[in-house]
Amino acid sequence: MKMNFKAMIVTGLAVVLMNAGMTQAEQVTLDVSPAYTVLKSGKKQTTWIRVGVTGFEMKADKERAPVNVAIVLDKSGSMSGEKIAKAREAAMGAIDRLGPNDIVSVVTYDTTVNVLVPATKLTDKAYVKAAIAGVNSGGGTALFAGVSKGAAEIRKFLEKERVNRIILLSDGLANEGPSSPSELGALGASLKKEGIPVSTLGLGLDYNEDLMAQLASKSGGNHEFIERATELADIFNREFDDVTSVVAQEVSIKIVVPEGIRPIRVLGNDAEIAGQNIQLLFNQLYSKQNRHVVLEVEVPPSEDGQKLSLAKVSANYQNMQSGETDSLSGAAPVKFSDKDQLVEKSLDKKVMEDVVVFVANEQNRLATDFLDAGDLFKCARTLEESNIFLKENSDKLGRSVKLEAIIISNGAQVQALKNREVNRARKDMRYLQNSIDLNTPEISSKLQIQERVQSPAQANP
Repeated sequence: MKMNFKAMIVTGLAVVLMNAGMTQAEQVTLDVSPAYTVLKSGKKQTTWIRVGVTGFEMKADKERAPVNVAIVLDKSGSMSGEKIAKAREAAMGAIDRLGPNDIVSVVTYDTTVNVLVPATKLTDKAYVKAAIAGVNSGGGTALFAGVSKGAAEIRKFLEKERVNRIILLSDGLANEGPSSPSELGALGASLKKEGIPVSTLGLGLDYNEDLMAQLASKSGGNHEFIERATELADIFNREFDDVTSVVAQEVSIKIVVPEGIRPIRVLGNDAEIAGQNIQLLFNQLYSKQNRHVVLEVEVPPSEDGQKLSLAKVSANYQNMQSGETDSLSGAAPVKFSDKDQLVEKSLDKKVMEDVVVFVANEQNRLATDFLDAGDLFKCARTLEESNIFLKENSDKLGRSVKLEAIIISNGAQVQALKNREVNRARKDMRYLQNSIDLNTPEISSKLQIQERVQSPAQANP
């Protein structure tokens, strides 16, 4: 079949435009980096691999995906006064940040649960804000039921093209229905499988941080410790900054290590290790956010000059800009040498920094276990030993800002323990642990961490 010249021009132009459209959608980047690219030959050893993804930059608000968000507010009796007033104010401010293509639902709970605003497109902000303005406090804390009802509202419009999120605010202990951290953690894990992360905002010094942290971490959401109600507006703003900057969802990563190499552990995210295969999931990835894990592996003795790939990595995710499912791949090649100088020179300081951060985070969790056992001495000693470990590595890596920030945080927690401010110290510990796992911006800024964790300790010198 012959095609005339004009038809060829039109067809060619269509192909060019199609290809141009295909290249316009940006992609997440995958990084697979061994801590050492040269390993010592002739001996069995353990080493680390960092596997991470970085979100592309969302350059304009119009590029963002529409959201499907459920705001779940605790209105129990303990929320009376300034707390409920500031909660209403913060929630109404968040509504102002959304547009008519976004879907919003508002759920309140005390002894019972009430769907204040059923999931609907936000075409009438005044109606939603008026409903929130009428919320008053009183009753118990049916937290599990509140989150479950928020999830039911999300499911009404649960689509891959939307950013789905529950934002939970509570100031107390769950005392109606399921109330243990394990039960809320199981709920979070179940919601993660559905693509519904839960961000938990703990207000004051009386909420159950284990329950809130478990729900957030198991679902892939943020956890915030908010000591004063006056901070609520800023925290809601930060949370909605995240929600409206999601560039990828359902980021599924598979790591395969070859026979002879033994995977030991993964730090930084829940992961399933089955033989030579490691599987993990990041629910959502924000604009320019870096999410990563570190994998420790045991490597058998190898000869001088030998080359080996420690792992092969594949990743799939939902691109919120193009609406397509993208795939990525990478590997972790190393070689072996009998020269110690070559081994030391091959150290990737940025990878090792992240390894140290995650190891220190495990030490912080151990310190929390000692605190729960009532051994404040072992808790403080573990934090102080962690600081020695962090300081040594910071010096070795050239004064790491990230490590120095955690040193400040650990020091503030120790000071709080000495001041017998155990409740505050524990909440800061859980907040820090979640922030490190999510690699939130506060961890990357020494100044922000210093302002966040030093003020409580300074309150009781």
